[in-house]
Amino acid sequence: MQPPEVASACIDACQVAADACSGCGRRLDDIAAWSGADSGERLGILMQAARWLADQTPRPWPRRVRDALGNELLLAGPPQRIVSLVPSQTELLFDLGAGERVVGVTKFCVHPPMARDGRRSVGGTKTPDIARIRALAPDLVLANREENRAEDVAAIAAFAPVYVTDINTVVQALAMTRAVGFALGAEARAARLAADIEAAFGDLPRLDGLRCAYLIWRQPWMAAGGDSFIDDVLRRLGLANVFAGQPRYPEVAAMDLAAAAPEVVLLSSEPYPFKPAHADELAALLPQARILPVDGEMFCWPGSRLLPAAAYFRELLPRLAGSAGVQWRDE
Repeated sequence: MQPPEVASACIDACQVAADACSGCGRRLDDIAAWSGADSGERLGILMQAARWLADQTPRPWPRRVRDALGNELLLAGPPQRIVSLVPSQTELLFDLGAGERVVGVTKFCVHPPMARDGRRSVGGTKTPDIARIRALAPDLVLANREENRAEDVAAIAAFAPVYVTDINTVVQALAMTRAVGFALGAEARAARLAADIEAAFGDLPRLDGLRCAYLIWRQPWMAAGGDSFIDDVLRRLGLANVFAGQPRYPEVAAMDLAAAAPEVVLLSSEPYPFKPAHADELAALLPQARILPVDGEMFCWPGSRLLPAAAYFRELLPRLAGSAGVQWRDE
């Protein structure tokens, strides 16, 4: 039986494999991200996949996986020597049960707390030590289109399989979670995690229409614009990003901020270390706005961090609707 909302996919009638519907051949992640499906429909799809995978014998190896750039990798078996160049995906590897297989991480990989214990540091996300990565003889390297430079990814791909992600929405983050799980041989665990995240986000309250600016830098001021993961998270919370019509991370002058007239300004904890004095500076410019710091990891780490992020947002949202002025965490 085909649900009329998703007429091109036999979701209710077929077995759903890790990467594609065995009945119609359409990729499950494409179905779950279908533009006509609301969060409840996507949750049903993901829950079905999680239940089905939990009862199945794992898919055989070798496996072919295709990354966000369209590159196809042939993995002979579950990767045993993994290097992660993406802090959020390092955390995901541990949460999918592959932590013991991680041999190299960046200096920014701080979650979970033991992420760097006994593992080689391979530099920064933008400054990886290529020679050090080569010496680790990885059989899988995780990278991200935004966080890692294309030239570094190309250099590493010359001697190791590199899986590149590109994530601009929560739905894409769920697809990435499932895809990385499949590449690790942890597809059932990944499907369950993706379903749990979708369920947690679907149960959040919303602040529909509240005009918001999310700032990530000072001198110059920079904000989260449209087509960014942060923008999608804001929309999930019902917040109207006043810079949604701008590029992903636009520079905004003081006059731009004043003209946008946000009702709430969120100061991210990363990448810029905002202080109360910066909030006071904004309060003088935006007397109508409620200004407060937020945990940037919750807004911009796609992966397993989204599960605790949902709980964080549930506590944060009531604090956003209030009187104008600075609301610092230590007050």
